[in-house]
Amino acid sequence: MHMDRLEPSVPDPDSSSLLTDFYQLTMAYSFWKAGMEKVEGTYHLFFRSAPFNGNYCICCGLERVISFIEDLRFLESDLSYLATLNGNDGKPLFEKGFLAYLQGLKFTCQLDAIPEGTIVFPFEPLLRIQGPLIQCQLLETPLLNIINFQSLIATKASRIVRAAQGDPVLEFGARRAQGLDGALTASRAAFIGGCSATSNVLAGKKFGIPVKGTIAHSWVMAFETELEAFETYADIQPNNCVLLVDTYSTLAGVKNAIEVGKRLHRKGFELSGIRLDSGDLAYLSIEARRMLDEAGFSHVRILASNDLDENIIQSLKTQNAKIDIWGVGTKLITAFDHPALNGVFKLSAIRKPGGIWENKIKISNQSTKVTTPGILQVRRFRQKGQNIADMIYDIRIGPDKNGCKIVDPFDVTRQKEIDSSADFTDLLIPIFVDGHKVIASPSLARIKSRVDQEKKSFHPTVLRLDNPHLYPVGNEKQMNDVRTELMIKARN
Repeated sequence: MHMDRLEPSVPDPDSSSLLTDFYQLTMAYSFWKAGMEKVEGTYHLFFRSAPFNGNYCICCGLERVISFIEDLRFLESDLSYLATLNGNDGKPLFEKGFLAYLQGLKFTCQLDAIPEGTIVFPFEPLLRIQGPLIQCQLLETPLLNIINFQSLIATKASRIVRAAQGDPVLEFGARRAQGLDGALTASRAAFIGGCSATSNVLAGKKFGIPVKGTIAHSWVMAFETELEAFETYADIQPNNCVLLVDTYSTLAGVKNAIEVGKRLHRKGFELSGIRLDSGDLAYLSIEARRMLDEAGFSHVRILASNDLDENIIQSLKTQNAKIDIWGVGTKLITAFDHPALNGVFKLSAIRKPGGIWENKIKISNQSTKVTTPGILQVRRFRQKGQNIADMIYDIRIGPDKNGCKIVDPFDVTRQKEIDSSADFTDLLIPIFVDGHKVIASPSLARIKSRVDQEKKSFHPTVLRLDNPHLYPVGNEKQMNDVRTELMIKARN
């Protein structure tokens, strides 16, 4: 009996080099065929607009970028697959010589990047990669995939944590995430963005993130009564007892939780908390808090879930809801209201063997799609411990020695002088030099603490959830003049 060949249920973890768009490979082949394998390019990865009607992003995903590059290689199975691809004439699309070239390919580029956990703004390069065009093109899609998604989730988490005003936020999104890998990387990004823990146990194992959870409604429904379900769970998990009280009647569930709390106390344990997962969370949390306090359980914390996001949490805060911990799932793990960051990867300079870097610019009828040529760096200025402006400049030109001035590339009438006394830091730092990693990866805890420090370094109005203040970011004036000249030349 004929049986179809079983396909693997998940991708081979050792074969990620084909995680790219098809046109990257056809372009790489065409560069090779045109004898351009030694021509180098400078590419920048940046996003054009901030998500969630906000003003900023949390840069995230660099560690995964590093591991992807370190594992970059084409296996026999990859090359065998590429050899089966045909053009519209039925003949092989890729020559055997190109497949042999891919088999021997080694990463030799320079990669500079903004560290994870840094607050960044539209049009600032988050990554700069320089090296052979073929290598850079093959990395475009995975770099965008990694940075776009993780930065998006970290940013969403930071907004939710800000709305929670210091209360712990637990990431509960694994079951609603976009696939298994999406759940794992999103848990990491959410922790960097400010979440205190995750329900994703694999993320706990891989990244050292604290894991938290409660019981589900199915546990309560599996017993004759809610009280029996609570008592049984408390007997088994006396040191980890958080009870879900809304399976039938929320306030009746609180009463049952109080009875179980008394029973636990007699045994030398304490009820950790109750969880509200439906209904009017403001009213129910206020009533639950009153009932718990009157019963002598002021230490018992109230955890709330139920499709929360920063806007709902902010609203519940204004209603004086008595919620101590926030469990956020779907709207965090999927970035529900802004499902994709519009990051792009653009060529800005090119160098032939033995030559010098030549600027490249992309022109468009949409002003925001006109690129900035050069080899770019981001300089962040601060005064009195607070960030005041960011300047994008070409490292070959450098800032004007007679005084720094930034220009809005989309409205040259908007300019800002930078005080010469201001301190500064260049944000892009070397990660790979000539293909070799030159920096030690920071711990996840250190990356998370960077976010906390970053938030303190900006005026609160820049980070507010609604109608944020526009933080000054612009091109260094000399570089912007070069950009304008190239735009005029390209249009003529």
